Amino acid sequence: MKVSDLFVRCLENEGVKYIFGIPGEENLDVMDSMIGSSIRFITTRHEQGAAFMADVYGRLTGKAGVCLSTLGPGATNLITGFADANMDRAPIIGIAGQGATTRMHKESHQVLDLVNLFAPISKYSVQIREPEIVAEIVRKAFKAAQAEKPGGSFIDFPENVAEMEVEGKEPLKVQSPRPPVPPAAKISQAAGIISNAKYPIVMAGNGVVRANANEALVSFAEKLKIPVATTFMAKGSIPFSHEFSLGTVGLQAHDYVACGFDRADVVICVGYDMIEYHPYLWNQQKTARIIHIDMSAAEVDEHYILECGVIGDIGAALTAIAAEAKPQTEAKAQVLRETIVAELNAHENNDAFPLTPQRIILDLGKALNPDDIVVSDVGAHKMWIARMYQAERPNTCIISNGFAAMGIGLPGAIAAKLAFPDRTAVTVTGDAGFLMNSQEIETALRIGVAVVILVWNDSKYGLIKWHQDRRFGRETQIEFNNPDFVKYAESFGAKGYRVESASQLLPTLQQAIADDTVVLIDCPVDYSENMKLTEKLGNLVCPI
Repeated sequence: MKVSDLFVRCLENEGVKYIFGIPGEENLDVMDSMIGSSIRFITTRHEQGAAFMADVYGRLTGKAGVCLSTLGPGATNLITGFADANMDRAPIIGIAGQGATTRMHKESHQVLDLVNLFAPISKYSVQIREPEIVAEIVRKAFKAAQAEKPGGSFIDFPENVAEMEVEGKEPLKVQSPRPPVPPAAKISQAAGIISNAKYPIVMAGNGVVRANANEALVSFAEKLKIPVATTFMAKGSIPFSHEFSLGTVGLQAHDYVACGFDRADVVICVGYDMIEYHPYLWNQQKTARIIHIDMSAAEVDEHYILECGVIGDIGAALTAIAAEAKPQTEAKAQVLRETIVAELNAHENNDAFPLTPQRIILDLGKALNPDDIVVSDVGAHKMWIARMYQAERPNTCIISNGFAAMGIGLPGAIAAKLAFPDRTAVTVTGDAGFLMNSQEIETALRIGVAVVILVWNDSKYGLIKWHQDRRFGRETQIEFNNPDFVKYAESFGAKGYRVESASQLLPTLQQAIADDTVVLIDCPVDYSENMKLTEKLGNLVCPI
């Protein structure tokens, strides 16, 4: 059989359901070998969109999302989405066609050293140089991408190797190691520190979601009466409605939840990646006693010196520590939680137009079920989503926070709907981020995927304006013009609605969900709330 046939069989063996990408001259054999395959190829309108789809699909399912391009510019277009997945700990496989090995030693049309180009943003980057090594490379790529901490594997596939013949080779058996049980001595050490703590607090990171340790986290908090704050990427790992939830931590400014860290003498970091919220922001004085509970050893940082590290299965660690530690005598963060909840709900009846960010998010929450999925693009709206959206389940609010790449919203929502067809998928996006990959509306319509696109429209790079106003008190080069978004959506065959009063948003969202197709909602937003929030947090007095 052809090497490309074996390659596709290896992908099938890994359980791949979708490949996102664009056909090209140098991946012709792979595309031909996919005819009749159980894998569905999703033809996208840009390779960046394909990589973002693979990114979010991998993050939601735990199985590596796969994206495919041709060589040269096709491969470089994958980089942003691929890097986003790698930095946000989402398993992804990037595959690029390549020129024949007979022309790799000299200047040649569209040929780049892709292996070295992808190496700094991947866990494994390799070229297939011989037919006999295909099965090993594919198995290793998936093993590396899906192993904790997940990330990217890149495969460079020369066109002449793809068309060669290979005999006697089969896909390799798929194997995954079980996470180790944490050492008993470390469990006892952590339990002792927690038992003697006066004001402990938990910071739950993305690793909790990846390890499916959400129930163990909630039980831990309940049994020991310890409040939990989540990072942006761990939203929903404890329901926001839970009495021990303090919401989300991660803003650069000193928010209410940061008051809990100011007071804490012990910070229990569970599944926490430093890239999510750097410790110099919550441990500036380097006085916190830190317990690190994760599958991987802690990163080295002067603000993250451990009192105890518990390495192994996160859920097992939490259960074992909770069984051994003494609970707090009372729930000490009740006043702080009440303040946070009241502040988040303060704009429920705000009828200002253009709408405030707070009102948009509250209405969005009312329109969705707890299991529905919100994919946030990157921009000023992301900070409001991260701070205010009240997730009740893990992986229901997807935020790019490690790489924080604009343009992820619409492709991510498409991937979310493919992963979970029975749930509503909404992307919350700014007008700038939306137009970076808006062409994927056509992809969604063509493949029959219903998504809601909620565009926050202010005709500015709102997040940059926020930073400029904070730092310099003035702004520059952040304004632009937008098309008529409703007509733009309709030109693809999608539906479009424009919100013209605050009272229209909730019924418009409900109608968009009921339409069961691709729907764009143009929602004007008043970002003057950004600076009001900055001033408010700058003058914040902790309620505890």
